[in-house]
Amino acid sequence: MSLRHMQIGEVAERVGLSLRTIRYYEEVGLVRPSARTPGGFRLYTEPDVARLNLVKRMKTLDFSVEEMGDLLALLDRLEGGDDTNEDRRVIIDRLGMYRAAAEERCAALRAQLETAEALAADLRSELSRQRRYAGLAR
Repeated sequence: MSLRHMQIGEVAERVGLSLRTIRYYEEVGLVRPSARTPGGFRLYTEPDVARLNLVKRMKTLDFSVEEMGDLLALLDRLEGGDDTNEDRRVIIDRLGMYRAAAEERCAALRAQLETAEALAADLRSELSRQRRYAGLAR
C-alpha cells in the first residue's frame, strides 16, 4: 500500500501549526518526516499528521517536550509489539499515568473556563446595568 506524501506546508495547514513549529518538533525528535524529496524537502504521511496532532494536543495541556517524547516513545513501543507481556504491562501503566495527568489538566482548564465565563457574565450584567442607568439601553 502506497502512502500519499504531503509537503510541510500542506501538513502545517492541516494541523494548524507553523512551519517553524513543525521543524522544531522534528529538531527535538518528536516527529520525523517519513521521507524527503531528492531536493531535501520534508514529506509527511497521514500517520505523521496524526502524530503532529497528538503533539499539538499535548502542548495544549502544557506537557513538556520531555513528557511528549516519553509518551510518544511509549506509544511507539506499544505499536511495535516487540515487548514481553510484562514490559507491555509496565508501558501500559505508564500510559495510564499520562492519561490521569491529561484528565487532571482538563479539569483544571474546565475550572479556569468556569471562572472566565463567570467574569464575562458579570461584565455583561454590569455593562447592561450601566447602559440602562445612562439611558443607552440596548
